[in-house]
Amino acid sequence: MEKIILLAAVSLAAYFIGNISPSTIMARRQGLDIKKEGSGNAGTTNALRVMGKKAGAITLVVDILKGVVAALLGGLCMGETGMACCALMVALGHIWPIVYRFRGGKGVATIFGGLLAINPLMALICLAIVAIFVFASKRMSVGSIAGGISLPVIAFFMEPVFFPESLLLAVIVIVKHRTNIVRLVHGEEPVMSIFDKKKEDGEGGKA
Repeated sequence: MEKIILLAAVSLAAYFIGNISPSTIMARRQGLDIKKEGSGNAGTTNALRVMGKKAGAITLVVDILKGVVAALLGGLCMGETGMACCALMVALGHIWPIVYRFRGGKGVATIFGGLLAINPLMALICLAIVAIFVFASKRMSVGSIAGGISLPVIAFFMEPVFFPESLLLAVIVIVKHRTNIVRLVHGEEPVMSIFDKKKEDGEGGKA
């Protein structure tokens, strides 16, 4: 019973760690509501689009660290089981934060942070898959979807204890990207700003 209570407590702590939203905080300091700007998402891509590279980088780093800290906390308290549960819960806290009325990001960076804590090699393999698809398509959504689909397959072979959570996370990533999938099918998904040469040329012309 004590172990169950401890697991529940540390999982709840991981969920609230996931509630920390750097993009929301930075946007408010600029008088913006990140949920009403760009894609309305509180993740790295929208922070980059709405507030620029610095804000995007800060959002990425903090969201990854949330996953690392939460998973390490779970591992410290409850071993592999706690680490797997907290990696899941911090992602859920990021995606559906009660502090922000359950409107968060899509969880990719935070999931990556959790993977880093569980198995760095597994995390790097997933990162490589994401990077390949991002650079091939010039769209973050494609890389995120590819990474999500590959996660349970990689976990099955490298970290079986994490397989149930990884399968659930993969489903969540795909569901959270459903609007991106629709836009991709119709050829309407925008290219990431860092790959948008027309935008860069336009900005250069104004300078």
